[in-house]
Amino acid sequence: MPRKTMPLTPLEIKGAKPQNKPYRLFDGGGLYVEVSPSGGKLWRMKYLIDGKERRLSFGAFPAVSLADARQRRDEAKKLLANGADPGEVKKSQKATRQVELANTFKAVSLEWLEKQKPKWEESHFKRVKARLDKNVWPWLGEKPVSDIEPVSVLEVLRKIEERNAHYMAGRVKESISRVMNYATATGRAKGDPTVALRDVLTAHVEKHMASITDPKRVGEILRAFDAFTGTHTVRSALLLAPLVFARPGELRHMRWVDIDLIAGLWELDRGSMKMRQPHIVPLSTQAVEIIKGMQPVSEHLEYVFPGGRDPKRPMSDAAINAALRRLGIDTQEELTGHGFRAMARTILRERLGFDSEWIEAQLSHKKQGALGSAYDRTLFLEQRKGMMQAWADYLDKLKAGGEVIQLNTAA
Repeated sequence: MPRKTMPLTPLEIKGAKPQNKPYRLFDGGGLYVEVSPSGGKLWRMKYLIDGKERRLSFGAFPAVSLADARQRRDEAKKLLANGADPGEVKKSQKATRQVELANTFKAVSLEWLEKQKPKWEESHFKRVKARLDKNVWPWLGEKPVSDIEPVSVLEVLRKIEERNAHYMAGRVKESISRVMNYATATGRAKGDPTVALRDVLTAHVEKHMASITDPKRVGEILRAFDAFTGTHTVRSALLLAPLVFARPGELRHMRWVDIDLIAGLWELDRGSMKMRQPHIVPLSTQAVEIIKGMQPVSEHLEYVFPGGRDPKRPMSDAAINAALRRLGIDTQEELTGHGFRAMARTILRERLGFDSEWIEAQLSHKKQGALGSAYDRTLFLEQRKGMMQAWADYLDKLKAGGEVIQLNTAA
C-alpha cells in the first residue's frame, strides 16, 4: 500500500481493514498505525538516534486514541531535541515503576513485620499485623511507599476517628510511622509523612488498666480464685498471678528451664521481657507450691502453663482475663491480668511500707536518665526476696479474712 502523508483521522483508523501482511498508516512526525493481519492496530513511532533508526510503541488503538498517540509522539520529540533517547527513557521509567509496585506499603509493612518478629511476643506481632490489615492496607496497601503523602495517611486516620477509636488512631499512626521510617532507611521512601500530622488527631484520654487496691476486696477476689472450677492450668496461673505480679505475657511464657524451685527464683531472659532486660523474680513458698502443682501436667514440656489446644505453645494471652470474667469480675472496670501489678505496687508501698525502689525493681521498671540503660537484674534481690514472701503471707491473711496489718519492713 502506498505511504500516506496526510494526517490520519479517527474514522480512517477505525475503518482500516486487515490484509494478508501487516501494513502502516502514517500520521506524520514518525507516528504511524501498524495494522496486523488479525486486525490489531498498534501505534508506533520511528526516530533516529545517533544515526540509527529506533522505534517506540505507544499501545493499541482505540484504547490509545489518535490525540493520545500524537501527544506521546510530541513528548518523545522533545526528549530527542534535548539529546535524550525516548526509548531508553521509557525503559527507565518502566523499571522505576516496577520497583515502585514491588515496594508497596503492604509489601514493605510485611517486610518490616518480619524484621520485628524475633524481638516481639507472638501475640504482639499478630496484634500489629491485624491493626495494619484492618485499618491501613485496604487504603494504602497497594500504594508505593514513595508516593505516600501526609494527606493520604490523614484520610486513613480520619476513618478510624469516625469510629471514635481515638486510641486506635494513635496506634495506627505509630505503626505507619515505623513502616515509613523503615522504608526511608532502606532507600525506598523520602521520609515519614506522619511527622506532619503531629497535632491533627483528637487526643485520647487514657484509661488505666483496671485494678483493685482495697484490701477487703482483694481478699474476696482471692477467695473467688480458690473456687475457680476451670482447668488446672488456668486455675494455677490465676492463683500465681497476684503472687508474682509479672506482666501477663511473661507469666504465660514462664518456662521450666528458667525456674529454680529449690532457690525459689524465676529468671526471665531478655527475649521474654517487655523492656528487653533480664529479670529475676523471687518466688515465695506459696508460689513454689503452685508451680510444683503443675509438674505432673507440664514438666515434660517447655512452658509451665501450656496451651489447651497446642501444649507446645504457651497458654492463651486471653486466658487470665477470661477466667476473671468467668468469676464475675469486671475486667473493664475492676481487675485485669495486668492489674495485679498496680495492686501490688500500691499496697506494698502504701499499706505495707516497702521501699519504692525495691518495688520498682521488682516490677522491672527501667530507671529514667543516664543510668536507665544499666538495669541490674539482681538489684535489691535480697530485699526483694523478703518483700515477696511478706507479700504472699499478707495475701494469705486477706484471703482468710484476717486482720489487715501494717508492716514497717522498710527502713
